[in-house]
Amino acid sequence: MKSDISEIDAKNVIFTSPSGLKLGLDLMVGEIAKFVDEDPSSFYRLVIGSDSQARRDNGDSEVDFVTAVVVHRIGKGARYFYRKVKRIGKVPVLRDKIYTETMMSLNLAQVIVPDIRKRISPAKYDLEIHIDVGSLGPTREMIREVVGLVTGNGFTAKTKPDSWGASSVADKHT
Repeated sequence: MKSDISEIDAKNVIFTSPSGLKLGLDLMVGEIAKFVDEDPSSFYRLVIGSDSQARRDNGDSEVDFVTAVVVHRIGKGARYFYRKVKRIGKVPVLRDKIYTETMMSLNLAQVIVPDIRKRISPAKYDLEIHIDVGSLGPTREMIREVVGLVTGNGFTAKTKPDSWGASSVADKHT
């Protein structure tokens, strides 16, 4: 694991399916392509979202960061994969956690999108980065910043209540 958990080491990153299957990035992208190939007449949404959860145990702090990749066959189901990274040490402040989550999603998108485009026509799907911020909670003042970070890198950003990839799927595994 690299010192900055928001970086993606494409050769060593492992994702897990809900059934427990462990896949490298290339195999995960292959599973996504296979899912799309099963119903080529459908349209898809590819979602990347991250969430985190801090825990304290006997004075030590641990933060679980989870990034989920969801391929949603609009109106007909979905498949997802997730990656969990633990950071031990001081629990980051909320702003740092949100930026780390956003950067984890953004960096993953930058790594896998070229491979996905080789296997799936961009006309078959929309790509969204789901950010775990919303206009009603303590993260409301960060929305413009993190949405700008994502859109400035050429991706579509979704926030609560539309950021289910982060706030539901990734959250399930934190």
